[in-house]
Amino acid sequence: MMKKLLYFSLFIFFLSACKKQETAQDTYEQPEIVECVYRFGICIDSLDVADFQVRQGESLSVIYTNLGFSGVQSNRMVNVAVDLLPPRSLRAGMNYHVFTTQDSIPQVAHIAFARSRTNFVVLDLLGDSVHARAYEVPIITRRRYSEGVVNSSLWNAIAASGSDPILATMLSSIFAWQIDFFGIQRGDRYKLIYNAAYIENDTVPLRIESIEGVVFTHRNRDFYAIPFEQDSVRIFFDENGNSLRRAFLRAPLDFYRITSRFTNARFHPILRRYRPHHGVDYAAPTGTPVRTIGDGTVIERGYQRGGAGNFVRIRHNATYTTTYMHLSRFGQGIRQGARVNQGDIIGYVGMTGLATGPHLCFRVHRNGVPINPLTMEAPPDVPVHPELMDSFNIVKQNILNEIARFSAERELSLNPSLKERDFEAVQKSNDSENSTNVALSL
Repeated sequence: MMKKLLYFSLFIFFLSACKKQETAQDTYEQPEIVECVYRFGICIDSLDVADFQVRQGESLSVIYTNLGFSGVQSNRMVNVAVDLLPPRSLRAGMNYHVFTTQDSIPQVAHIAFARSRTNFVVLDLLGDSVHARAYEVPIITRRRYSEGVVNSSLWNAIAASGSDPILATMLSSIFAWQIDFFGIQRGDRYKLIYNAAYIENDTVPLRIESIEGVVFTHRNRDFYAIPFEQDSVRIFFDENGNSLRRAFLRAPLDFYRITSRFTNARFHPILRRYRPHHGVDYAAPTGTPVRTIGDGTVIERGYQRGGAGNFVRIRHNATYTTTYMHLSRFGQGIRQGARVNQGDIIGYVGMTGLATGPHLCFRVHRNGVPINPLTMEAPPDVPVHPELMDSFNIVKQNILNEIARFSAERELSLNPSLKERDFEAVQKSNDSENSTNVALSL
């Protein structure tokens, strides 16, 4: 009996000890993990940060001296960073940031100079040593949506939506053959999704990365742009899988004014007589880039004193050749035999040769016969391959669904009452369905 009491007492003691251990474990508080805030790869929790701009005529040595460094120290800091931050690269208005310790006598621990919005040179001052390093700010890509109605211009419509107006230029490039953007009408509208690059927590995008899908309504007709990769190239297609790209651009200049059209009898302003003008004259400022309208090979580059001036002739295929005349100078690498791709700069607008002002005379020959560049219909690029159509249709549907979702969310944000109406409509539908079920059950 005594043995049983002893065992029982030991058992109770063991349970009590375990309970105490569990209670101790339960009441033990985990140490709080504090995440450090970083800037330019520097933990700034225990540092003060001051932002400055380089003043006119200020040098690195002057900046360092003003921060309290001796002449010897300043010279050493300049030399340590000379490859990353040459003294001559310093410009008035350049931002720089100084990180100091929070001691009773503050010491400069780091200095970061902005070479651009994303690239910095950082000097780390650790005791008596100085180290210089390059730092690139992380770039974040975010999905964005823009929608608007044209009242005056596409540029203004996109700006009014809060998006970067450069999207207007990108759209005009995508739909270069489908839509005449000089003929955009009041009431035309667009819906597009795109990727934008941001710096860390900035709310203003650094740049537009890519267009990811477009529905553009022009003259009450919807035009689609669906990006799809084929043969390792990202191309925009319409809803049926036809390429939006054409073998030729519509014009060799981005911005221009037509001063003379294709005709068999034009009065020449210099020669003072009628003669054929088998081309189109585009007036533009001297130095405006001239682009080849299609892929091809430069078959001639030269100078014609009493006529074309500086000119470039390109053979695109067995059928088409184009000529670009009165150039002020040639593009880099443009020589006979050089290969060019659609959109490459082959020269710059000028008034060399027989010309009264700066302009480009642009000519197109088909099978050796001059044709009107303004009325020619360029052949389309390759459509989606048949074996890829299923994949293309999936991509297309996902893009259109995404545009529809963004558009609905935008409409809801502009008209919160829609949410209440939608809720009421659902409730009425449910009530009606319940009444029908009750009637059926009866």
